Amino acid sequence: MKRQGTGKGSHLAWKLRVTMLGQELPRENGVSDDTTALRVHVHGFVQGVGFRDFLVMAAQQHNLDGWVRNRSDGSVEALVSGPTKAVEIFVDNATHGPRGAKVSAVDLHNSEPPAEKGFIRRPSL
Repeated sequence: MKRQGTGKGSHLAWKLRVTMLGQELPRENGVSDDTTALRVHVHGFVQGVGFRDFLVMAAQQHNLDGWVRNRSDGSVEALVSGPTKAVEIFVDNATHGPRGAKVSAVDLHNSEPPAEKGFIRRPSL
């Protein structure tokens, strides 16, 4: 997998690759149990295919906090927080989506954790 990082500061761009600040995310060993909070912005054919429910189930399966919503531009946006390994699994799910989705890119931004616990589906924006 080729390393590819774009943007400035805490902005991360992901075009069907797992990248964080210009480096590939660890997949197996070497992943810490630190807490990570990310804003995840998914582009492509991601609305009308159950994408939000798919991410809610993925987040709840790993006891993550945050939310997910559709955006008026046709994308899906989420805020996710929890143990780093669980957040990485969530992001991996977001890159594939449910059956019928076609993800073209995922933008990742470091973020503050949400104030509320649990993972919910928010109204569209």
